[in-house]
Amino acid sequence: MTGAQEWQGRVGQNWAAEWERTDRSFAALTPYLLEAIAAEPGERVIDVGCGAGELSLAIAAARPGAQVTGIDISGELVEAARSRAAGLANLAFTVADASAWEAGGVAPDLYISRHGVMFFTDPPATFAHLSAKAAPGARMVFSCFRAAAENPWAMDIARLLPPAKPVPASEFAPGPFAFADPDHVRRCLKGWRDIAFKPLDFAYVAGSGTNPVADALSFFSRIGPAAAAIRTLPDQARAAFERGLLELVQSRHVGGRVCFPGAAWLVTATADNR
Repeated sequence: MTGAQEWQGRVGQNWAAEWERTDRSFAALTPYLLEAIAAEPGERVIDVGCGAGELSLAIAAARPGAQVTGIDISGELVEAARSRAAGLANLAFTVADASAWEAGGVAPDLYISRHGVMFFTDPPATFAHLSAKAAPGARMVFSCFRAAAENPWAMDIARLLPPAKPVPASEFAPGPFAFADPDHVRRCLKGWRDIAFKPLDFAYVAGSGTNPVADALSFFSRIGPAAAAIRTLPDQARAAFERGLLELVQSRHVGGRVCFPGAAWLVTATADNR
């Protein structure tokens, strides 16, 4: 489970430091998301869970007449986004929790997000809040991971780890695969209608450059399920895990890149706040 506390702490710090490689990991997915966003009207755009700002930057550049605002719970990620936004007068970033974010008197007509909505503590309440703040008929476009079993970058690494201790079941527990089930997502999207799902398959790029294997190992040591294991496992277990991770990464090294299959949903919806 990855919740607000982690994003405000170590996880957010690591993603802010690694924004170039995290953007790269989604490089084959982002064009599909941008294409879907381009098909939607909207001049008051909110990027929810904006991270280091790649999506916000692209939309602000494509819509010079729009006002784009990226919000994220991580101060480090917002600072990284601001550092990339110089020269775009129609783009702003702010540290905010989506569940309590205030529109400042301007009702958004388009919400967007690239994998930023699966970590809400209370998704139904947060989506209802976003709908209530939106203009009538506002649209939303976001991406999220499909099932972990369809994302070998996570599952293959998880198989290398010692069995995890069971945790109490929670219907709305946050995490990277929290929105894998469309029926669950529909339950989360309180205040929204016309909910549609489109499956997207993409190459999740973990390593490239002059030494893709070393690059991927470095990336996984900072981002994702391997990072916590390397940081917390006892010495002997960590050594075994790192050997397995090296073999896994080597097996995915093809054509100068280390890639894994990635599977996502593209979700669209309309605010039901009339």
